[in-house]
Amino acid sequence: MNQVMIETVNKTYPVIIGEGAVNAIASFVDEMKQKPTRLFIIADESVRTIHGARLESALPKGIPADWHNVPAGELAKSFSVFEQCLTRMLECALDRHSLVVAFGGGACGDLAGFCAATYMRGIPFIQVPTTILAHDSAVGGKTAVNHPLGKNMIGAFHQPEAVMYDTLFLHSLSEKETRSGFAEVIKHALIADVDLYHDIRVNVNAVTDIASSFLEHSLKRGIEIKGTIVKEDEFETGVRAHLNFGHTYGHAIESLSGYGNVAHGEAIACGMIFALYASASKNGLSFDISSFASWLKGLGYPVESGTAFSFDDIYDVMTRDKKAFGGTVRFVLLNEIGHPYVTDMTKEELQKIDEQFRKEAVRW
Repeated sequence: MNQVMIETVNKTYPVIIGEGAVNAIASFVDEMKQKPTRLFIIADESVRTIHGARLESALPKGIPADWHNVPAGELAKSFSVFEQCLTRMLECALDRHSLVVAFGGGACGDLAGFCAATYMRGIPFIQVPTTILAHDSAVGGKTAVNHPLGKNMIGAFHQPEAVMYDTLFLHSLSEKETRSGFAEVIKHALIADVDLYHDIRVNVNAVTDIASSFLEHSLKRGIEIKGTIVKEDEFETGVRAHLNFGHTYGHAIESLSGYGNVAHGEAIACGMIFALYASASKNGLSFDISSFASWLKGLGYPVESGTAFSFDDIYDVMTRDKKAFGGTVRFVLLNEIGHPYVTDMTKEELQKIDEQFRKEAVRW
């Protein structure tokens, strides 16, 4: 079992990683300064079907627990599902000392965290992520729901009390879910750890290569990277924006495709390629982008997914991104692996890069 401590201005909390990590919930809850009066588990309905019994057996005895199922994946992050959760929380008479438990992937965690952040102006919650993708979203306190005009546009910063990351849950992931989650591992390597990036390129040439021991090492390192950044910049006023590498373009592709059709990590993989071309154009980044794109394609990522939409449609969504500022689109680029920076890009710059992206995509 591994543990990474996440430090913010007002809270320090553990991320417990490894097989059987979910079994730490009962002891953790028993040791909380304010023992919860009630538990409210917001569960991805598919995850509950497969793994619900394991979580239920790990919950502390003697504290009433209510369950509420939500749709799998991004369908959970809608206003209607958010309202249903709050209605159920009120029906269950949760108070300010109740504890929400998020049980599912990143979308379920985002939704449950936002419910906890807004119910009675904020109650505590614990993350129990069940996907690779959630190693990124479960840590750092970003919670949100989607709007048809943009992803994660309605949300709040609300740090969990703890994250129990049981890697046994990952064994049931589909190849698509595994691939989607691993994109965030690749992102962490590109923005912060050149050695991790080279390890990934050497060890992973098919989704089946993402073996448990290497995966756990990669996930722990990714969480450490995110923890370091969150400690420095909890509310994304500076370096935390580096975690958005690949996301500005990727979120646009995800939105235009219809949430759930192109998985989040698949869209981010496409967005990272676009950001690398932007880095080469903007500051002369020396990086074999074609080789990187071909490698991703070999892993099954839909690297050409951006070419399904016009530049104008993509640009329109990017300008509504919460990182956009008056007439320009804010991008995270690389000077080199491990050295990201944030810059504003004009429509003209982005259109030129888009043209290059489309031209190169036919060669991957």
